[in-house]
Amino acid sequence: MIPLFITGIGTGIGKTVVAAIVTEALRANYWKPVQAGFADGTDSEWVESVITNHKSKIMPEAYKLAMAASPHLAARAQGETIRLETIAESYAFIIRSSNKTVIEGAGGLMAPLNDGHFVLDMIKLLNARVILVSRNYLGSINHSLLTAAVCRANNVNVMGWIFNEKYMDYEEDIVRWSGYPV
Repeated sequence: MIPLFITGIGTGIGKTVVAAIVTEALRANYWKPVQAGFADGTDSEWVESVITNHKSKIMPEAYKLAMAASPHLAARAQGETIRLETIAESYAFIIRSSNKTVIEGAGGLMAPLNDGHFVLDMIKLLNARVILVSRNYLGSINHSLLTAAVCRANNVNVMGWIFNEKYMDYEEDIVRWSGYPV
């Protein structure tokens, strides 16, 4: 079963809310492989608190890093290195369930996981279909189109966009210029 991967144009753009909505709608399992920062609770804990169906399961993080920072920096601060092999091993356990899986990324598509790998590499490793999340703010057209260009250049299977907030009405422009539907 092909997982759905929720990523976006950066941090604080609504990936967790979108992941919770998609998880609830599909009655899927939820997994955030890399959690960086949890002083106020983890994204997994928040998603679990808002899910109302009894079919979805919240899967444990492969990496739970205390510092709210780029994953590679948060791991380094704990004396760890994020390994794609560890993420793959965790995912192999998760897919034993016959349920669909919604995966939430950390940061944006090009957030570094270690000295040589990015969230993009995790998406490719997991052979996931992607939902891109964009929050409307001044500069988000550029961030959205750069994210779309990286996806296209790397043959990422993008389902489409989900937009948060209202700054101006330019979602249709992003959809047209990126070639990905809303």
